[in-house]
Amino acid sequence: MQDGPEVLCAHLDVSRETSDRLRIYVDLVRKWQKVQNLVAPSTLAEIWQRHVLDSAQILRFAPLARRWLDLGSGAGFPGIVISILMANRADFHAHLVESNGRKAAFLRAVVREIGLPVTVHDQRIERFTWPEPLPIDVISARALAALPALCGYAEPFMSEKTVAIFHKGRDTDSELKSTLSDWNLDLVIEDSVVDPHSRVLVIRALQRSKTG
Repeated sequence: MQDGPEVLCAHLDVSRETSDRLRIYVDLVRKWQKVQNLVAPSTLAEIWQRHVLDSAQILRFAPLARRWLDLGSGAGFPGIVISILMANRADFHAHLVESNGRKAAFLRAVVREIGLPVTVHDQRIERFTWPEPLPIDVISARALAALPALCGYAEPFMSEKTVAIFHKGRDTDSELKSTLSDWNLDLVIEDSVVDPHSRVLVIRALQRSKTG
């Protein structure tokens, strides 16, 4: 299958307006990639499947989310993709945390160009404070850190209603073993629709173990 917006059609009902926004975003990634390493160069030719669809697939686990926190947003996968898919929801807003100043500048350029319900925070995750009065619905992270570190990043922002959704690859099993000794969590492991070797971890009730 040709790499383009059509790769989403088998998994999501994407409107023409949303498809156009995604095209603008992908064009911006390709443009900025020439002067800044936003994604691995080897994945750029398959950006729609490797990055856009991989990001978009997690929305199936929280389709009604209103307050979204994306940690270590990088080039905006999944935070920007999710925000584009949810852009027509008047009650949706995403907060993207990215400590790399150049990548944060890219994210802000995308938000301005497309007009997205997104706030970009140019700071380290450890220093970030949730700015809204209502709790977070979803915390996401993709290609950021090993699972034990992700749990540490996410735990301060978790509530009883929050779900953390993390992309994981071939090392999922070993990362889980090193995580479960220190953390208690309600975990569902989902298959990726993009890569048979990858998984999506859906986590609720995350708490540090008293014996960890």
